[in-house]
Amino acid sequence: MPTFKTTTRKANRAHKRLPKGANGGYRLLLIHNVEHLGRQGDIVEVRPGYAMNYLLPQGLATIATDHHQRMVEKHREKLRQIELEKLADFRRAADDLAKQSITIEANANDDGHLYGSVGAHEIVDALKAVGVTLASDQIRLEGPLRELGLYTVKVHLHSEVQGEVKVWVVPTANSESGQ
Repeated sequence: MPTFKTTTRKANRAHKRLPKGANGGYRLLLIHNVEHLGRQGDIVEVRPGYAMNYLLPQGLATIATDHHQRMVEKHREKLRQIELEKLADFRRAADDLAKQSITIEANANDDGHLYGSVGAHEIVDALKAVGVTLASDQIRLEGPLRELGLYTVKVHLHSEVQGEVKVWVVPTANSESGQ
């Protein structure tokens, strides 16, 4: 009858091979920029669960060996140029986004209060209709929009680039004609 101890031993050996940092976490080399953690090429110390369940499986980091550190140092200038090009693209996208104005129809009462609310998902759908593709977690709302009017909504494009888009919340056409 097979036992499960063999897989446990293998898993324990994998954990033992990861270099430990001064605080007991794992030392990893970031392959990509990770928000609130570090930039590409940085060596960071993270908790074991964060390393094993997120950073390593997603390909955002690798084990911080001397070989990997030498490779990053060798290509650091090229990586910096690529990052600067990406930042320039994000800034152009933020400028284009600032020129956009989208309209979202919502049911509202006579005082201008919405029966529901307008959230990030509705804003993303309206932007998609005009050809701008964003994820709903890039929309930064202070809270759902609950009244008719014009709003300036912040959009998170990159850790260093924020954009804005104008959002008009207007009453639906059938609610005005029904009164």
